[in-house]
Amino acid sequence: MTNTSAISRRQILLFAGLATTGVIRPVAAAPRAPLAEGELRGSLQAAQFDITPEARDVSGRKFRKILAKAAAENKPVFLPPGTYPISNLDLPDNVRLTGVPGASRLLYTGEGYMLRAEGLRRAEISNIVIDGGNGWLSDQTAGLFAARAVSELIIENCDIIGASKTALHLERSSARIEGNRISGAADYALYAVEGRTSSVTNNRVSNCGNGGILIHRWTKGADGTQVTGNRVTDIGARSGGTGPFGNAINIFRADDVMVANNHIRGSAFSAIRANAASNVMIASNQCLASGETAIYSEFGFEGALVTGNLVDGAANGISVVNFDTGGRLATIANNIVRNITDQGPYVHDNVGFGFGISAEADAAVSGNVIENIARFGMLAGWGPYLRNLSISGNIVRRAATGMAVSVVEDAGQALIANNLFDETPKGAIIGYRWHDAATTDLVEGSSRYRHLTISGNRRA
Repeated sequence: MTNTSAISRRQILLFAGLATTGVIRPVAAAPRAPLAEGELRGSLQAAQFDITPEARDVSGRKFRKILAKAAAENKPVFLPPGTYPISNLDLPDNVRLTGVPGASRLLYTGEGYMLRAEGLRRAEISNIVIDGGNGWLSDQTAGLFAARAVSELIIENCDIIGASKTALHLERSSARIEGNRISGAADYALYAVEGRTSSVTNNRVSNCGNGGILIHRWTKGADGTQVTGNRVTDIGARSGGTGPFGNAINIFRADDVMVANNHIRGSAFSAIRANAASNVMIASNQCLASGETAIYSEFGFEGALVTGNLVDGAANGISVVNFDTGGRLATIANNIVRNITDQGPYVHDNVGFGFGISAEADAAVSGNVIENIARFGMLAGWGPYLRNLSISGNIVRRAATGMAVSVVEDAGQALIANNLFDETPKGAIIGYRWHDAATTDLVEGSSRYRHLTISGNRRA
């Protein structure tokens, strides 16, 4: 017998002896009454205030009373599973409203507005189904949930459905919108204007009539919102137009915004559209089956980093343009762009559709792989709107023309070096005067166009 076994037996005998002498006595567990759910959660229970599923006065005095009481006591309000009809509910400061995910439902009864938060320091809603029932919203109501001037707004793990306008409409607020499922909004899933360092993270957005996630400002300025890890699908453009509607993620006049790691499929127009948005980062997104330009940085911006994205299916791939209105300063690197058609959702009166990557001013375009493009693999400048482009180390395969570069008067300088072109039947590098091809293939270089430096490129 080993020493280990002997020690174990001695220990057993020792404890048995102590128990018989009363040194160690087993204590029987006292019966314990089950905790009420409110005690367990540290919350106020809606039922304690006669707020029960299907009650017709949920939005009235009783519900406001429990919300105000809980906010004053720094406690959450818990809604058990069931449907709670409401209308015209103004949230108090410091409110925390929670329930059972997918089972605790607030149902809008169509009497003007559903939920409103205004001038609050803090408000939080989590684990609730917010169901608009596609009900009428008043002309003064922009969204199913409308927030204005809220310093800290948290909406987490909620289902937001059936909005006859926008699902979430936020003004001058700092928000964390995380892990929600937003679908079926007639206009937008989220419209946030004049925000401050908000985050829109890991939400599922689908089947919205005019747009997905919109980060806007009334006047151009710093915003700092992060739009990351969202899944956005099937975004329409029921109001028509040539780009204001139909975008999965739309940044307008909001500077310092990050759009990263989103999965986007089936946008009527752009997967990601940044308009007059400086210092924008568009990185590591999947952009599939876009109806117009998949990734757009346009009009009056300075600074755009577009890197590591995958674009598959669009009328244009990546466009970083509008030098005529001050659009400049960009890096477009390490993207994959493929399966680009020349058929867009409207008749284009400018450059048109069917190009992979387009850039105009003060930009580096490098390390991209571009394949199966209807017209131009790359478009360098447009008319005189060309300045300081460096286009190097890209691969273009199966494009009607590998690259179109502007050769009109007053076009600025471009360096085109060390790119690979394969299966480009109309030429690898062709000089264009606006819409018209004006040169033979320049892939070997040319001394005629002094603004162009072309070297080290290969055409299969």
